[in-house]
Amino acid sequence: MAQLMSLLVQNAILVVFAASFAARLGLPVPAAAVLVLTGALLAAGDVSVPGVVMAAVIANLLGDGAWFYAGRRFGYRFMRMLCRISLSPDTCVRRGESLITDWGGLSLVAAKFVPGVSVVAPPMAGALGMSVRRFIGFDVGAALVWTVLFLGLGWVFRNQIQEVLAVLAQAGGIATAAVAVVLVVILAVRYWRRRAFMRLTGMPRISVEELHEMLSGEEPPLVIDVRGQAGVQVDPRRIPGAQSYTLKALQQRGLDLSHAAGRDVVLYCNCPNEVSAAQAARVLLARGARRALPLTGGLDAWVASGRPTSVD
Repeated sequence: MAQLMSLLVQNAILVVFAASFAARLGLPVPAAAVLVLTGALLAAGDVSVPGVVMAAVIANLLGDGAWFYAGRRFGYRFMRMLCRISLSPDTCVRRGESLITDWGGLSLVAAKFVPGVSVVAPPMAGALGMSVRRFIGFDVGAALVWTVLFLGLGWVFRNQIQEVLAVLAQAGGIATAAVAVVLVVILAVRYWRRRAFMRLTGMPRISVEELHEMLSGEEPPLVIDVRGQAGVQVDPRRIPGAQSYTLKALQQRGLDLSHAAGRDVVLYCNCPNEVSAAQAARVLLARGARRALPLTGGLDAWVASGRPTSVD
């Protein structure tokens, strides 16, 4: 452990850059903790403050910039892929939508502190057409806030942190093993939460072919588009005849859903694993719908099958 601390002091700028860049790419690296620790080391005067701040800001801009470009180039499809490989629950796209819609460019600042969203906000901003200049301005500002905050925490609590480091240095290999165990536990908990969330939203689905047949029948189902405002902005197409209600709107008790009572309802979104549609289906079932089924593959599957779409 003592050798590890010495290595951190000697290579603080490189370590901060690597940890910050990895975190912005979505890897499970505790970049905030690295900054706090570095902030405590800054008090000793062995580390360059401007160098650390610049390293963290450049790393943030490079990592976020990569996702921003991907969002501009590939749009919503890229963000769904991003959430599929993430250990965070699949609501990350919807949470990213809410941040961008409600906060605009400031969402890039807020996202730095919201688990599961920090990687989604940059590509969402790119997909929604934020200009490169605006993105760089807000992202640099966000990186500065994030960096200075955690470095400042380390500076303020430097005495306590240095006492802990001294204990860890004496503990040697035991302390290193303990840190490794903590990291494994954190990853395990996040994975378990993801699996539990997927079980919660697990329910029967309906295929595009089945929906098409039902729409041609004597008693067609009610089709509901549960995408958020940002999702509709990225792709304004919808299944013909579909009514638009966000998940948040469907969850509001004051919303009149009498037209859905006693009917078959099909819901679709553009989120991974139809999570928003599945949650909305549970709401409608609890409020009297005869059947409520998420559409497998959502709007993308409908479009890929060659079925017609409409634009409001």
